Amino acid sequence: MEQPIISCRDVCFSYHNLKGETLALDHISFQVDKGEFIAIVGPSGCGKSTLLSVIAGLLTPESGEVILDQTKEIRVGYMLQQDHLLEWRSIWKNVLLGPEITGTLTREKEQLAEQLLHDYGLYKFKDKKPGELSGGMKQRAALIRTMVMEPALLLLDEPFSALDYQTRLMVSSDIGSIIRKSGITAILITHDLSEAISLADRILVLTKRPAAIKRTIPVKLTLAEQSPLAARNAPEFNDLFTLLWKEISDEYTGENN
Repeated sequence: MEQPIISCRDVCFSYHNLKGETLALDHISFQVDKGEFIAIVGPSGCGKSTLLSVIAGLLTPESGEVILDQTKEIRVGYMLQQDHLLEWRSIWKNVLLGPEITGTLTREKEQLAEQLLHDYGLYKFKDKKPGELSGGMKQRAALIRTMVMEPALLLLDEPFSALDYQTRLMVSSDIGSIIRKSGITAILITHDLSEAISLADRILVLTKRPAAIKRTIPVKLTLAEQSPLAARNAPEFNDLFTLLWKEISDEYTGENN
Protein backbone atom coordinates (compact mmCIF):
# COMPACT_ATOMS: atom_id res chain seq x y z
CA MET A 1 0.00 0.00 0.00
CA GLU A 2 1.35 3.42 -0.97
CA GLN A 3 2.44 5.71 1.85
CA PRO A 4 0.36 8.87 2.44
CA ILE A 5 2.14 11.89 1.01
CA ILE A 6 1.79 13.69 4.35
CA SER A 7 0.68 12.75 7.87
CA CYS A 8 -0.09 15.10 10.74
CA ARG A 9 0.16 13.22 14.02
CA ASP A 10 -1.20 14.77 17.22
CA VAL A 11 0.01 18.26 16.24
CA CYS A 12 -0.27 21.02 18.86
CA PHE A 13 0.84 24.62 18.48
CA SER A 14 0.56 27.74 20.68
CA TYR A 15 1.33 31.40 20.14
CA HIS A 16 3.32 33.08 22.92
CA ASN A 17 3.51 36.72 24.00
CA LEU A 18 4.10 38.71 27.19
CA LYS A 19 0.55 38.02 28.35
CA GLY A 20 0.94 34.28 28.10
CA GLU A 21 0.17 31.65 25.50
CA THR A 22 -2.76 30.98 23.20
CA LEU A 23 -3.34 27.42 22.10
CA ALA A 24 -4.07 27.47 18.35
CA LEU A 25 -3.93 23.79 17.31
CA ASP A 26 -5.10 21.04 19.64
CA HIS A 27 -3.97 17.49 18.80
CA ILE A 28 -4.57 17.61 15.03
CA SER A 29 -4.22 14.26 13.26
CA PHE A 30 -4.96 13.41 9.63
CA GLN A 31 -3.23 12.15 6.52
CA VAL A 32 -3.43 12.94 2.81
CA ASP A 33 -2.89 10.37 0.08
CA LYS A 34 -1.16 11.05 -3.22
CA GLY A 35 -3.44 12.87 -5.65
CA GLU A 36 -6.04 13.81 -3.04
CA PHE A 37 -7.52 17.29 -2.85
CA ILE A 38 -8.34 18.20 0.76
CA ALA A 39 -10.21 21.31 1.88
CA ILE A 40 -10.03 22.65 5.44
CA VAL A 41 -12.85 24.83 6.75
CA GLY A 42 -13.79 26.21 10.14
CA PRO A 43 -14.83 29.34 12.04
CA SER A 44 -12.93 32.57 11.35
CA GLY A 45 -9.74 32.78 13.39
CA CYS A 46 -9.79 29.12 14.39
CA GLY A 47 -6.24 28.40 13.18
CA LYS A 48 -6.62 27.19 9.59
CA SER A 49 -3.70 29.24 8.25
CA THR A 50 -1.61 28.31 11.29
CA LEU A 51 -2.14 24.65 10.44
CA LEU A 52 -1.07 25.26 6.85
CA SER A 53 2.08 27.05 8.05
CA VAL A 54 2.93 24.09 10.27
CA ILE A 55 2.44 21.69 7.34
CA ALA A 56 4.68 23.92 5.19
CA GLY A 57 7.41 23.86 7.84
CA LEU A 58 7.16 27.62 8.48
CA LEU A 59 6.09 26.94 12.07
CA THR A 60 7.32 24.12 14.31
CA PRO A 61 4.71 22.21 16.32
CA GLU A 62 5.19 22.20 20.08
CA SER A 63 4.22 18.54 20.14
CA GLY A 64 3.28 15.96 17.57
CA GLU A 65 4.82 15.81 14.12
CA VAL A 66 4.25 16.37 10.43
CA ILE A 67 5.68 13.54 8.33
CA LEU A 68 6.24 13.71 4.59
CA ASP A 69 6.52 10.50 2.57
CA GLN A 70 10.12 9.43 3.07
CA THR A 71 10.19 7.13 0.02
CA LYS A 72 10.57 10.04 -2.40
CA GLU A 73 11.54 13.69 -2.55
CA ILE A 74 8.49 15.82 -1.73
CA ARG A 75 8.59 19.41 -2.92
CA VAL A 76 6.00 21.63 -1.26
CA GLY A 77 4.46 24.60 -3.07
CA TYR A 78 2.66 27.36 -1.17
CA MET A 79 0.12 29.67 -2.83
CA LEU A 80 -0.92 32.62 -0.66
CA GLN A 81 -4.01 34.85 -0.52
CA GLN A 82 -2.26 37.53 -2.58
CA ASP A 83 -0.43 36.78 -5.82
CA HIS A 84 2.73 38.66 -4.68
CA LEU A 85 3.92 39.07 -8.26
CA LEU A 86 6.78 41.56 -8.59
CA GLU A 87 5.51 44.57 -10.52
CA TRP A 88 8.91 45.47 -11.98
CA ARG A 89 9.28 42.02 -13.57
CA SER A 90 7.42 40.67 -16.57
CA ILE A 91 5.08 37.71 -16.15
CA TRP A 92 7.79 35.55 -17.73
CA LYS A 93 10.37 36.76 -15.22
CA ASN A 94 7.90 36.31 -12.33
CA VAL A 95 7.16 32.74 -13.37
CA LEU A 96 10.87 31.90 -13.41
CA LEU A 97 11.63 33.58 -10.07
CA GLY A 98 11.76 30.30 -8.10
CA PRO A 99 14.31 28.56 -10.34
CA GLU A 100 16.40 31.76 -10.39
CA ILE A 101 16.50 31.95 -6.60
CA THR A 102 17.26 28.25 -6.14
CA GLY A 103 19.84 28.12 -8.93
CA THR A 104 17.84 25.53 -10.87
CA LEU A 105 17.00 27.61 -13.94
CA THR A 106 17.61 25.35 -16.93
CA ARG A 107 16.31 25.16 -20.47
CA GLU A 108 14.00 22.39 -19.27
CA LYS A 109 12.49 24.73 -16.67
CA GLU A 110 12.01 27.39 -19.32
CA GLN A 111 10.29 24.87 -21.58
CA LEU A 112 8.02 23.84 -18.70
CA ALA A 113 7.17 27.51 -18.03
CA GLU A 114 6.39 28.05 -21.71
CA GLN A 115 4.12 25.00 -21.76
CA LEU A 116 2.27 26.06 -18.61
CA LEU A 117 1.77 29.58 -19.95
CA HIS A 118 0.36 28.09 -23.16
CA ASP A 119 -1.86 25.65 -21.29
CA TYR A 120 -3.33 28.31 -19.00
CA GLY A 121 -3.83 30.99 -21.66
CA LEU A 122 -1.13 33.41 -20.55
CA TYR A 123 1.62 32.90 -23.12
CA LYS A 124 0.71 35.96 -25.17
CA PHE A 125 0.87 38.03 -21.97
CA LYS A 126 4.28 36.76 -20.85
CA ASP A 127 6.01 40.07 -21.57
CA LYS A 128 3.36 42.13 -19.74
CA LYS A 129 3.80 43.47 -16.22
CA PRO A 130 1.41 42.23 -13.49
CA GLY A 131 -0.41 45.57 -13.39
CA GLU A 132 -1.54 45.01 -16.98
CA LEU A 133 -3.35 41.76 -16.11
CA SER A 134 -6.73 41.11 -14.49
CA GLY A 135 -6.93 39.67 -10.99
CA GLY A 136 -7.80 36.22 -12.33
CA MET A 137 -4.89 36.25 -14.77
CA LYS A 138 -2.51 37.24 -12.00
CA GLN A 139 -3.69 34.31 -9.88
CA ARG A 140 -3.03 31.96 -12.80
CA ALA A 141 0.45 33.44 -13.16
CA ALA A 142 1.04 32.90 -9.44
CA LEU A 143 -0.04 29.27 -9.78
CA ILE A 144 2.29 28.77 -12.78
CA ARG A 145 5.15 30.30 -10.75
CA THR A 146 4.46 27.67 -8.08
CA MET A 147 4.04 24.76 -10.49
CA VAL A 148 7.29 25.51 -12.33
CA MET A 149 8.99 24.25 -9.17
CA GLU A 150 7.17 20.92 -9.75
CA PRO A 151 5.74 20.46 -6.25
CA ALA A 152 4.27 17.13 -5.21
CA LEU A 153 2.19 18.86 -2.51
CA LEU A 154 0.44 22.19 -3.10
CA LEU A 155 -0.78 24.28 -0.15
CA LEU A 156 -3.42 26.89 -0.98
CA ASP A 157 -4.20 29.54 1.65
CA GLU A 158 -7.44 31.16 0.44
CA PRO A 159 -5.88 31.97 -2.96
CA PHE A 160 -9.12 33.33 -4.44
CA SER A 161 -10.28 35.51 -1.55
CA ALA A 162 -9.04 38.78 -3.09
CA LEU A 163 -11.11 38.29 -6.27
CA ASP A 164 -14.64 39.51 -6.91
CA TYR A 165 -17.32 36.80 -6.75
CA GLN A 166 -17.73 36.16 -10.47
CA THR A 167 -13.97 36.07 -11.10
CA ARG A 168 -13.51 33.86 -8.04
CA LEU A 169 -15.97 31.30 -9.42
CA MET A 170 -14.20 31.11 -12.76
CA VAL A 171 -10.63 31.18 -11.46
CA SER A 172 -11.22 28.64 -8.68
CA SER A 173 -12.83 26.33 -11.23
CA ASP A 174 -9.95 26.78 -13.69
CA ILE A 175 -7.25 26.29 -11.08
CA GLY A 176 -9.08 23.34 -9.53
CA SER A 177 -9.22 21.67 -12.94
CA ILE A 178 -5.53 22.42 -13.54
CA ILE A 179 -4.55 20.83 -10.23
CA ARG A 180 -6.69 17.77 -10.93
CA LYS A 181 -5.15 17.23 -14.37
CA SER A 182 -1.63 17.64 -13.00
CA GLY A 183 -2.14 14.96 -10.34
CA ILE A 184 -0.68 17.21 -7.64
CA THR A 185 -1.82 16.58 -4.07
CA ALA A 186 -3.47 19.73 -2.69
CA ILE A 187 -4.63 21.14 0.64
CA LEU A 188 -6.93 24.17 0.42
CA ILE A 189 -7.84 26.57 3.22
CA THR A 190 -11.10 28.38 2.49
CA HIS A 191 -14.01 30.20 4.13
CA ASP A 192 -16.17 29.49 1.07
CA LEU A 193 -18.14 26.29 1.73
CA SER A 194 -19.33 26.04 -1.88
CA GLU A 195 -15.72 26.27 -3.03
CA ALA A 196 -14.67 23.50 -0.64
CA ILE A 197 -17.43 21.17 -1.88
CA SER A 198 -16.79 21.87 -5.56
CA LEU A 199 -13.02 21.35 -5.36
CA ALA A 200 -12.28 18.77 -2.67
CA ASP A 201 -12.37 14.99 -2.33
CA ARG A 202 -12.61 15.37 1.44
CA ILE A 203 -13.34 18.26 3.80
CA LEU A 204 -11.88 18.63 7.30
CA VAL A 205 -14.06 20.74 9.60
CA LEU A 206 -12.19 22.44 12.43
CA THR A 207 -13.63 23.59 15.74
CA LYS A 208 -13.27 27.14 16.99
CA ARG A 209 -9.87 27.96 18.54
CA PRO A 210 -8.08 25.97 19.72
CA ALA A 211 -8.63 24.09 16.48
CA ALA A 212 -9.30 20.38 16.61
CA ILE A 213 -10.75 18.25 13.84
CA LYS A 214 -14.49 18.15 14.49
CA ARG A 215 -15.51 16.09 11.51
CA THR A 216 -14.21 14.69 8.23
CA ILE A 217 -16.71 14.79 5.37
CA PRO A 218 -16.09 12.86 2.13
CA VAL A 219 -17.30 14.60 -1.02
CA LYS A 220 -18.94 12.24 -3.50
CA LEU A 221 -20.89 14.04 -6.20
CA THR A 222 -22.93 12.63 -9.07
CA LEU A 223 -21.61 14.51 -12.09
CA ALA A 224 -22.18 14.28 -15.80
CA GLU A 225 -19.29 16.68 -16.35
CA GLN A 226 -16.18 16.59 -14.19
CA SER A 227 -15.49 20.22 -13.35
CA PRO A 228 -15.67 22.40 -10.23
CA LEU A 229 -18.35 24.60 -11.80
CA ALA A 230 -20.49 21.60 -12.74
CA ALA A 231 -20.09 20.27 -9.19
CA ARG A 232 -22.30 23.09 -7.90
CA ASN A 233 -25.23 21.56 -9.80
CA ALA A 234 -24.75 18.05 -8.40
CA PRO A 235 -27.81 16.66 -6.56
CA GLU A 236 -25.74 16.13 -3.38
CA PHE A 237 -24.36 19.67 -3.32
CA ASN A 238 -27.08 21.39 -1.28
CA ASP A 239 -27.13 18.68 1.39
CA LEU A 240 -23.37 18.91 1.81
CA PHE A 241 -23.54 22.69 2.04
CA THR A 242 -26.25 22.48 4.71
CA LEU A 243 -24.22 19.94 6.68
CA LEU A 244 -21.07 22.08 6.57
CA TRP A 245 -23.00 25.22 7.47
CA LYS A 246 -24.50 23.51 10.52
CA GLU A 247 -21.15 22.12 11.68
CA ILE A 248 -19.52 25.55 11.54
CA SER A 249 -22.46 27.64 12.80
CA ASP A 250 -22.74 25.32 15.81
CA GLU A 251 -19.19 26.35 16.73
CA TYR A 252 -20.27 29.99 16.86
CA THR A 253 -23.39 29.25 18.95
CA GLY A 254 -21.73 26.68 21.17
CA GLU A 255 -24.21 23.99 20.17
CA ASN A 256 -22.15 20.96 19.39
CA ASN A 257 -24.92 18.40 19.06
